[in-house]
Amino acid sequence: MEATTVNSTRRMVWTALLSAVAAVLMYIDMAVPLFPRFLKLDLSDLPALVAAFAWGPAAGVFTELIKNLIHSLTTSTAGVGELANFLMGSALVVPAGMIYRRNRSRKGALAGLAAGTLSMTVTAALANYFFLLPFYSNFIPLEKIIAMSSAAIPAVHDLGTLVLYAVVPFNLLKGTVVSLATVQLYKRISTLIR
Repeated sequence: MEATTVNSTRRMVWTALLSAVAAVLMYIDMAVPLFPRFLKLDLSDLPALVAAFAWGPAAGVFTELIKNLIHSLTTSTAGVGELANFLMGSALVVPAGMIYRRNRSRKGALAGLAAGTLSMTVTAALANYFFLLPFYSNFIPLEKIIAMSSAAIPAVHDLGTLVLYAVVPFNLLKGTVVSLATVQLYKRISTLIR
């Protein structure tokens, strides 16, 4: 019973620490050439993937939640950016954590990260098309968002092409970058956190 309490406390402390690191990483973002400026790349999903690999998908989702709650205190997106980040981050960490939990090997990690990246990309496409961009257009007209996007990607001329030519490739790129960073980092720190 005492060992369980120690493990539970250790897990809670590490999850809080990973959430804090994720929140800091969320502030360190950058625009990616060839994409609209509002699509920013950051590595804030990396700590959530570490949590999901170490303790399962629920720990990854909890890390995503805490990270976005912290970031929402200083948001300029009326919470839409944080909601989007939470949805996409959760779509990444849940499949990755589930697959890795069943097959704790490099192959399992790579399969989980690939599935997570695809899940994040599909979630991003659907959420942006049906909910996020239409809702965000209450603050910035959709025509202006499309015009900004068209300046970066000339093939963008409506909501569907914005999702197809900007949102989908961006999320594939982000998932790949975060996955590669996770593969490099996780084995180095896994014995420390577990």
